[in-house]
Amino acid sequence: MNAQRRTHRNRRSTRAAATALATLLALGAAACSSKATGGDGSGEAGAGGVKTGDGVTDKTIPIGALTDRTGVYATLGKSVTQAQQLYVKQTNAAGGICGRKLSLTVRDHGYDPQKAVAAYTELEPKVLGFAQFIGSPFVASVDQRIRSDKALVIPQAWSADLLGNPYVRVIGSTYDLETINAIDFLMKEKGLKKGDKLGHVYFEGDYGENAVAGSRHMAKKSGLTVVEQKIKPTDNDMSAQVVALKKAGVKAVVISAGPRQAASLVGVAAASGLEVPVIGNNSAYAPQLLATQAGPALEKMYYVSTPSLPIGGDAEGPRKLAKDYAKAYPKDALDNGVVAGWTATDAFAQALKRACKAKDLTREGVGKALLTMDDYDSGFGAQTFSDPDAPTSTESVIIRPDKGAKGGSSVVREAGTAEEAKDFTPGKD
Repeated sequence: MNAQRRTHRNRRSTRAAATALATLLALGAAACSSKATGGDGSGEAGAGGVKTGDGVTDKTIPIGALTDRTGVYATLGKSVTQAQQLYVKQTNAAGGICGRKLSLTVRDHGYDPQKAVAAYTELEPKVLGFAQFIGSPFVASVDQRIRSDKALVIPQAWSADLLGNPYVRVIGSTYDLETINAIDFLMKEKGLKKGDKLGHVYFEGDYGENAVAGSRHMAKKSGLTVVEQKIKPTDNDMSAQVVALKKAGVKAVVISAGPRQAASLVGVAAASGLEVPVIGNNSAYAPQLLATQAGPALEKMYYVSTPSLPIGGDAEGPRKLAKDYAKAYPKDALDNGVVAGWTATDAFAQALKRACKAKDLTREGVGKALLTMDDYDSGFGAQTFSDPDAPTSTESVIIRPDKGAKGGSSVVREAGTAEEAKDFTPGKD
């Protein structure tokens, strides 16, 4: 790691520590984590001569899930959680891992920072690690504690600010890389060209700031001008942003927000005559939006840059998961939250299997095992976990809303990395 990157990461760590400290002080004594119920954390040998600790017993491997079932990402949280519950059920039915059954304990933080930190504080002593943690700001706020606790966290968040911690592993390209790949698609296939203005509507905080860094990089490389519109997660009506973007004369728009904001932006833009291509980061789409008034406009104007194949893909991985999930949850829609939840749990499980072979089911043992996974593919795209300073992939798949497709989306460009992304360091100022 070069000096500039170390300095940048130190700044991020300082900000994360300060955020965590302020929140934890508000939570009081509850923020003080005590180690291991159900496992003494000592790394003593258990069944099969395997070292255990931090909740692991001779019968159970406990895993935590910190989700959003009632906030801005409620749709995503439901799909992610149900996919993970399905994975645990199927794994246990097949005999479990290392002679032990998996257990998944879920807590809903409602996309509230205090609730997220409180939920982490509650579960951390009881679980080996976390296969779900929605909300990059919340993961970042406990970054220093995760480093100390050594509890593996595989978040449903793609901020480059999460890189560098060996116990927090982002699956897929980070938001900045994802945005560069998205703009590459706009320029190669949707008519955006040098000299044009590109709108970017984004959440305040590290998700949006990370994504807009990708736009700024691409603008320098490709001769674009970025017209920025920063919003809050509580802003649901994008009328003012559309007026500003139309007045500026943008030829395309990137949105780094939630599904509600994306639907509002596209719907209002279509109604006001701003009929330009709009592309979102992977967190900015849910197929349930196709049933809203914005549905027709989304199918006509909207695209999404994602880190993996969609649930409706033709490959074996998506087809099997779609079939299994539909059987388990016949009343619920298929969406890419299912993919995110499944792949995170599978990556965690594969690390557990490798740790078992090394006879070390401690947190340190599982973390070391994950670093050996440089050829991982659960059927949704190849990933490399050997470098904590880098995302597991730099590729993005471009999809579009499609009411007639399984999962409400279809692939319009296969996985790839833009040339402009190859000399870009995620998280770099």
